[in-house]
Amino acid sequence: MWWKIILIAVGSIIVMAVSSVTIGNIIFKRKVNSEVAELLTKVRETKSNIITEEGLEGLPEPVQKYLRYTGAIGKEKTEAVRLKQKGSFRQGDRPWMPFEAEQYYTTNPPSFIWIADMKAFPLLSVKGRDMYYQGKGNMLIKIPPFVTIADARGKEIDQGTLVRYLNEVMWFPSAYLNDYVKWESIDSTSAKATITYGGVTASAILYFDDEGKLTNFVAQRYMMEDEKYSLETWATPIEEYREINGLRLPVKGEGVWKLDSGDFPYIRVEITDIEYNNTSLY
Repeated sequence: MWWKIILIAVGSIIVMAVSSVTIGNIIFKRKVNSEVAELLTKVRETKSNIITEEGLEGLPEPVQKYLRYTGAIGKEKTEAVRLKQKGSFRQGDRPWMPFEAEQYYTTNPPSFIWIADMKAFPLLSVKGRDMYYQGKGNMLIKIPPFVTIADARGKEIDQGTLVRYLNEVMWFPSAYLNDYVKWESIDSTSAKATITYGGVTASAILYFDDEGKLTNFVAQRYMMEDEKYSLETWATPIEEYREINGLRLPVKGEGVWKLDSGDFPYIRVEITDIEYNNTSLY
């Protein structure tokens, strides 16, 4: 009889563990859904909804070429975005973790929420949420049901998420035309972009090829390691373009910290879907 009692006890523990994880996932999903809903209520329409050749005047020539290459001319300006991606992520010398993510953006005001499901182990899923909202950043990482791995805030996170937003405008390039982005010409294949919002400023050099494709983005961004921050060079070389929803866009690339010890690629991303200005989907 004792073995039956043990089996019943083990079964009860498994049921309780599964139930706890399920409850944790539900709580996390409700939280991020509420955040997304709040973010999207702040969307404000711009005065001019169509991108024109005249609207590109004043931009550095390689940036104009990129907007033409993507097919953005004649399209509506982007106010809201829903994007899906997959890829892999690693931290330090730990193994690569596959992930799937969904991300929401607004362009007026600039903001985003990134929601990721990372497979740390076959039976363990890590939930991640990176957010830039009202000029503030927050990185939240949880292991269900209730273990918080990170809940990072502060001026370094604000700067890092602002740099990230400027980088990801490559997927909705009409936002390059917004007043919070200022441009400086460098040469025929590069330009400097500076974004200012919420009292924080960040800059990056964007590199393009002769065809007009964006090939790399290099900026100074705060990196966190062992709960300490350092300002490091961050790059996002692009590997592949594809047409999605009427635009030719970067769909594969990676994030690389360019450290004194050498380059450290830490994330690989592939875009699988993008939808624009359809808030009914949210």
